Amino acid sequence: MHRRLVYGDEAALAEVYAAYGMLVHRVATRVTRDRNAAEDVAQEVFAHLWTRPYAFDARRGSLRGWLSMLAHRRAVDWVRGEERHRKAAHADETALRAVPAQGPAPDEAILEQERSLLLHSALARLPLPQQQVVHLAYFAGRTYRQAAVELGIPEGTAKTRLRTALRTLAETLADPPPPLRGEHR
Repeated sequence: MHRRLVYGDEAALAEVYAAYGMLVHRVATRVTRDRNAAEDVAQEVFAHLWTRPYAFDARRGSLRGWLSMLAHRRAVDWVRGEERHRKAAHADETALRAVPAQGPAPDEAILEQERSLLLHSALARLPLPQQQVVHLAYFAGRTYRQAAVELGIPEGTAKTRLRTALRTLAETLADPPPPLRGEHR
């Protein structure tokens, strides 16, 4: 069966799914406690098997055990990601409540405008694929999973592009470019 998967035999994948699909789904459901997430995890597990069948090593254990372990790891990753997302959303909500209701002072408004210009300038210097993911995640309110679907790319690619873009933006904004010659501050 494994050899057939390595050679891209779709029937072999269907057989593996028929044999272990329920097991993978049960493991994912037990960890995530969310049916939709468990379906996503199961899909990721079998997509991983299909795209990387050589990752399974029969000398180290059974396919059943490997798929269970992979489902458990992916489900734990999902739970951790959701927890980070909840914490970030809570932090954002707390920060919004801390903002005073009155408008900013004139000098603060100018500083905010400069920061905005720096951010947009830094965004414009990112490669287009990273710009697209940042736009969907931060300006259109999508999760990286939703952005991946909209862009037609794997979730891991969307996550990597977003992480790389944010790291680049943080570095760029931490060390803004010097003012142009003749510009006074």
